[in-house]
Amino acid sequence: MPTARLTKRTVDALKPAASRFTVYDQELPGFAVRVFPSGAKSYVVEYRAGSGGRGSRNERLTLGPHGVLATEEARRLAREKLTAARSGEDPAAKRRADREAPTLAAVAEQWLAEAVAPKLASGTAALYRIYLDKHITPALGTRKVGEVTFADVDRLHRRIGEGGHRITANRVLAALSSIYTFAIRRQILPRAFEVPTRHVERFGEEARERYLTTEELQRLGAVLREAETIGLAWSADPNKARSKHRAADENARTVYSPHVTAAVRLLLFTGCRLREILHLRWADVDFERGMLFLPTSKTGRRAVVLNAPALAIIEGLPRASAYVVAGNDPAKPRADLAKPWAAFTRAAELDGLRLHDLRHSFASVGAGGGMGLPIIGRLLGHTQASTTQRYAHLHADPVKRASDRIGATIAAALEGTPSGDVVPIRHARRTA
Repeated sequence: MPTARLTKRTVDALKPAASRFTVYDQELPGFAVRVFPSGAKSYVVEYRAGSGGRGSRNERLTLGPHGVLATEEARRLAREKLTAARSGEDPAAKRRADREAPTLAAVAEQWLAEAVAPKLASGTAALYRIYLDKHITPALGTRKVGEVTFADVDRLHRRIGEGGHRITANRVLAALSSIYTFAIRRQILPRAFEVPTRHVERFGEEARERYLTTEELQRLGAVLREAETIGLAWSADPNKARSKHRAADENARTVYSPHVTAAVRLLLFTGCRLREILHLRWADVDFERGMLFLPTSKTGRRAVVLNAPALAIIEGLPRASAYVVAGNDPAKPRADLAKPWAAFTRAAELDGLRLHDLRHSFASVGAGGGMGLPIIGRLLGHTQASTTQRYAHLHADPVKRASDRIGATIAAALEGTPSGDVVPIRHARRTA
């Protein structure tokens, strides 16, 4: 086993032979240079992995080529690796693990297949697929999952948000966070790994919840009754070229299917999501117990309690297909309610009202009626209590009832009709 004091001069002087050979440093055991028949030379460090005894395996770690890496720099790196090995680390194994580590794109695909598709609704999975294909994979997909930094994620988040898509930027960030949680849970990354999404500041989002007032509910109800009986007056869309040339007919009306108007009413009476109603099968309805047993929803399987009006609506519908809300194709669920909903809101003068706002209205009525937020969360199928907190300001809790009572008492006193609840303020008598 040839040895020498490895310096630039001695390494430069080494001549290649017919086969590869190694020269070990005389000062630092384990530090060596390998000389190849081609004349190439490479610095290496050798050590015993594990406890370092005779039973431990020999490991060799390449530090870099001579010429690119200076001899003294190679010696410094070798000393660092040997120190790490003595403390129980295995630098060679760590390098192999780093090379074999999956990319972010590979882990994201595994997350989508194992954590999203089997547990969440197909629409949610499709949305995550868009986030991956359009944002995450093009920007960070080729990076090793453990090498993505806070700066990388922050840059991507800001680029999406500053492009006018702040909500999308926040949703992409949430998807990335979920991917890293999955990677740690699957032990792809160590438990102590610092998730790069953790300290990224999210964009502010304006609250989009809208709740129908009693008067607005009355207008919507009147329009639904008109739509399914005499029909809604037809009106041309001025934005469509074909509509501009259509002869005006003041008597033209569109009568809507009872399945369409029933779908809108069910959204109001159950607080369900749109797809939960449109994909509802007759087989999912338990008339005896007054329940819906949804096989799939945004949060997985769930049961929905039907109130009397909702149950009456379903019982009154003709069974035109396997789906409660029948569409044009009996074998498929109705795709959406976009066109009829636009007509309903236009006729009811409810501009900007979304179908999802009917779910919020259902929750707001419950919160305003003094029902506890946990109960409302269960009715809506929320899995996180924080999701239901958006209705906390509507909740008629004891504090609100106390405030109402105090206000009513003070108002009565101001009007000159004090009730027995008013306690007069007694002024202390002054003594001379």
